[in-house]
Amino acid sequence: MARVFRRTKISAYEQSMANASTTARPVKHSLTLRGHRTSVSLEAAFWEEFCRIAAKSGRSVNDLAAEVDAGRADVGLASAIRVYILAFVRLEGGRTEKP
Repeated sequence: MARVFRRTKISAYEQSMANASTTARPVKHSLTLRGHRTSVSLEAAFWEEFCRIAAKSGRSVNDLAAEVDAGRADVGLASAIRVYILAFVRLEGGRTEKP
């Protein structure tokens, strides 16, 4: 008798947690901020979301990173990008915090 496997639908959160072991390590990404080359180390999930935000707003990743860079204080660029992403996602979800 053949086994029948049912495909169960999992949430995006469950999928991201399942992929966490393969995407947990930060990867360096090259950026150009106002004419200066730099790099930022971000986990794949954060980088993908940052690219999605840039595309959704019709901007390049470099332009968005330059905006985040200009608005940060005494915090590293990678941390500032993560906080920006969190604020953006919260805003998309109907919360009032702005990036």
